[in-house]
Amino acid sequence: MELKRVVVTGLGAITPLGHNVADTWAAVVDGVSGAGPITRFDASLFKTQFACEVKDFDPSLYFDRKEARKYDRYAQYAVIAAKEGVEDSGLDLEKVNKNRVGVIFAAGIGGIRTFEEEVGGFYLNEDKGPRFNPFFIPKMIADIAAGHISMMYGFHGPNYATVSACASSTNALIDAFNNIRLGKADVIVTGGAEAAITVAGIGGFNAMHAISTRNDDPKRASRPFSASRDGFVMGEGGVCLVLEELEHALARGAKIYAEVAGGGMSADAYHLTATHPEGLGATLVMENALADAEMKPEEVDYINVHGTSTPVGDISEVKAIKKVFGQHAYDLNISSTKSMTGHLLGAAGAIEAMICVKSVENDIVPPTINFTEGDEDPEIDYKLNFTFNKAQKRTVNVALSNTFGFGGHNASIIVKKFVK
Repeated sequence: MELKRVVVTGLGAITPLGHNVADTWAAVVDGVSGAGPITRFDASLFKTQFACEVKDFDPSLYFDRKEARKYDRYAQYAVIAAKEGVEDSGLDLEKVNKNRVGVIFAAGIGGIRTFEEEVGGFYLNEDKGPRFNPFFIPKMIADIAAGHISMMYGFHGPNYATVSACASSTNALIDAFNNIRLGKADVIVTGGAEAAITVAGIGGFNAMHAISTRNDDPKRASRPFSASRDGFVMGEGGVCLVLEELEHALARGAKIYAEVAGGGMSADAYHLTATHPEGLGATLVMENALADAEMKPEEVDYINVHGTSTPVGDISEVKAIKKVFGQHAYDLNISSTKSMTGHLLGAAGAIEAMICVKSVENDIVPPTINFTEGDEDPEIDYKLNFTFNKAQKRTVNVALSNTFGFGGHNASIIVKKFVK
């Protein structure tokens, strides 16, 4: 069976750096930090009091009041991103075969805010009996964003969510890619959304010592590959990529941002939350992605790394890159855009894949911000080009995005310039 080619024809985003793709991409290139004091709740008693929130978010600009009540914030972000992505794709919704259009949209956690409100409300008023909102379960579950998007457009193709912690939306992209190249769909609206900047989200990650506590300097808190890094910065938002079978896209004259070349998956099988210290799972997932794309390591120009700014994770990923790419590791660009966007958890893979697509389109590698001389980690090889502090112009024919999730879930996806 000959596999079909898959291209990216639409992009959508609402992120800590902007309410659309254009604003997000411009901020990433400019090295803007999305971090600031938490406004979602009173965080004064928490060890971490800052995050990368979506700024100035007003649901009434996107939904009427009755409709908004049906969505957890994570699903609102998903729907907003999907609307931009579908519009950007130029799909003719009157002509497209909706039986051949699917939605695979990820969330690592899902409706945690809804869960807090409903369960917390019950325990505050348990003497009155079990009173729950009828929308409690449909708002909370991690698959409901995909359901909302399909219902909004009447898309009847494959429809589900992927949940693999921080690798969730990369897994969604890979599944979308595979469904299309196997001929099971013509178009899939895919990506991820997350909104876990909540009492439980921040409190839970604080308890794990996973997130930065640099409250005196939030914008510089996410500092991947620096010796003084002390954990990731929580982010939120939604990002959509519209993937389409090449001939289907060409037949309707669609603009093509890039081609999806391949994807890889692996497991660390090592620890609940920590990556393997020698990067064994990370090494395997990149090797699997390259094999799937039928590419040599030397063909990759840019790696958007998982790079969370955690003490162990950054080191193990660097070790894996050196194992996979050998001498070529010193010729390619590496950057962690989490230093600007924060860590979008289940949506991390989607935003970073979108950034890779834009890098391929524009031949620009966005920076890893917040590194200063004198803050070198002796276990990190700084002969590698981490694209510190300033974007770099270079030809980006091929870009690879890494995502590694709690539980040892690893996923990598490769995009490349489209050549007919």
